[in-house]
Amino acid sequence: MHLMESVKVAVAIIRKAVLKRSMKSSYPYAVAGQTIGLLGGSFDPAHAGHAHITREALKRFGLDRVWWMVSPGNPLKARGPAPLDQRMEYARGVMDHPRVQITDIERQLGTRYTAQTLKALQHRYHGVRFVWLMGADNLAQFHRWQDWRWIMENVSVGVLARSNERISARMSPAARLYRENRITGRHSHLLTRCEPPAWCFVNVPMVAQSSSAIRAAGLWTS
Repeated sequence: MHLMESVKVAVAIIRKAVLKRSMKSSYPYAVAGQTIGLLGGSFDPAHAGHAHITREALKRFGLDRVWWMVSPGNPLKARGPAPLDQRMEYARGVMDHPRVQITDIERQLGTRYTAQTLKALQHRYHGVRFVWLMGADNLAQFHRWQDWRWIMENVSVGVLARSNERISARMSPAARLYRENRITGRHSHLLTRCEPPAWCFVNVPMVAQSSSAIRAAGLWTS
């Protein structure tokens, strides 16, 4: 191999390493006036269902961008997930969209619980409106989350649900307590314009995949 070719190869390798490192460690970019949807979780592993509800959230709630916040670990789960870098890399392969960013921002912020993360994001990103995205199964147990009332009072919430999850979610303590602040699904585009507390429940045809089923089938090792 000629010297010039060797230099080109070396430069390419360095650039790739720098890009990979920056993707892992840099904070997501956002400017005042933008509305960012936040989909948090262990993504152990990410799958087509995550990608599907993300595209639906972008469309139904009128979001500018969505961040997949791949967490170091779920405080409500006793067993730890696969290594964070492994889950990040796999998630990027699952969700390749110009308005979606995969981030480990919770690791960078040093936060453990959702409320802590949201407080830190609001402090760092002045003028950016955040919308917390979650499934109906999470709404059903939302009252178990640390500082869950603070979340409802300070961040708009978008709930994406399968048709068979509607009853349990709508009867949850969180849904009943904040029933007067609910925006109907037909007006979901108004969620980003309303001051918290504001939440919206939309029915979304779900992709028949789950992280637990993928792990149970031996297709992913935590």
